[in-house]
Amino acid sequence: MQQLSKPPLQEVTDFIDFVIHKHQVKIAKSQPNERLVEKWSQWFEAVDSLDVYPPEPVNNYQQLLLNKYRQQGLEL
Repeated sequence: MQQLSKPPLQEVTDFIDFVIHKHQVKIAKSQPNERLVEKWSQWFEAVDSLDVYPPEPVNNYQQLLLNKYRQQGLEL
């Protein structure tokens, strides 16, 4: 590898990265971490149940900024 010029060396490096990634994906798919899957599922359920409210301005600058955006047709 030390004798390769830059373009072929980059190609070899990219191929090695590809092979490593491919095997990591196979391992991850064959051995899913049940606890991690459970935690992500809980997080998505919690986020899906959140109520989203438009932000209320707390000062005059924020109110003016919101008015400017609304005049431009943007909804926040």
